[in-house]
Amino acid sequence: MYDPVQLRTFLAVAQTLSFTQAAGRLGVRQSTVSQHVRRLEEATGRRLFTRDTHSVELTEDGEAMLGFARTILAAHERASAYFTGTRLRGRLRFGASEDFVLTRLPEILESFRRDHPEVDLELTVELSGTLHERLAAGRLDLVLAKGGAQRDGGGAGRLVWRDRMVWIAAEGVRIEQDRPVPLILFPPPAVTRARALEVLERHGRPWRIACTSGSLSGLVAAARARLGVMAHTRGLIPPGLVQVPERAGLPELGAVDFVLLHGRRRGPASGARSGAQEAADALAAAILASGDRLHSGGARSVPGGVRP
Repeated sequence: MYDPVQLRTFLAVAQTLSFTQAAGRLGVRQSTVSQHVRRLEEATGRRLFTRDTHSVELTEDGEAMLGFARTILAAHERASAYFTGTRLRGRLRFGASEDFVLTRLPEILESFRRDHPEVDLELTVELSGTLHERLAAGRLDLVLAKGGAQRDGGGAGRLVWRDRMVWIAAEGVRIEQDRPVPLILFPPPAVTRARALEVLERHGRPWRIACTSGSLSGLVAAARARLGVMAHTRGLIPPGLVQVPERAGLPELGAVDFVLLHGRRRGPASGARSGAQEAADALAAAILASGDRLHSGGARSVPGGVRP
């Protein structure tokens, strides 16, 4: 009843909330994306998006279609694999930043393992900057991480979703206007560290490093202990922490892209490269189809939670 191609296009628009970005992800024209969405809406008899020249939003029926689309596509892919008799094999070197590992990535990996049991997964959890370096060195086949976090929202790789970076802290932390901002940071080459320091320097706001840790769990523990504030993705705020309100006077951190990047495996074994590439393509497709679930994070801004 529902065309898988149209469903994949629908998911791409739902995850990016942009027909232009969805077209870029899928490698088609924007007019093709619009046509797929229109035909899917005709098939359902419902409006799935409300859109104008500035924004795209899911309707209530569009929200319902998210679950149906994922289920239909998963069943379609399993049926195709069964009847074509193809089974992926090989070793996939996959790198992910810790943000995702602590949210919904385990569900996606479990589903991938169920569909492709003969793929051996080598998982690397690191800072986004480190993952980019290892990918460039040929030590990873696929990376799910923050992009360069340019202020214009650009970045290499296939866009999974875009979010804003915000300041977060434990409830009750006081930000003194006349004192350096106490920072809780990843070590270099972390994207969030670079963005926080660059923004504070540009706005002439004094700062000091109150705590550094290479572990997100360590940073969260320091933040919960009220040692300072940290820059973090708005959609992935850990439980127990809240967004610092605007009245605290901290400068805006801008947007960040979360991207998938494919690597090039080095070595003479073309069969190994082919198997790894096919496995990377399959996992990338699963992640892109489930992008909206990856950032269903914890706490949100609590008015009055952090005192300026």
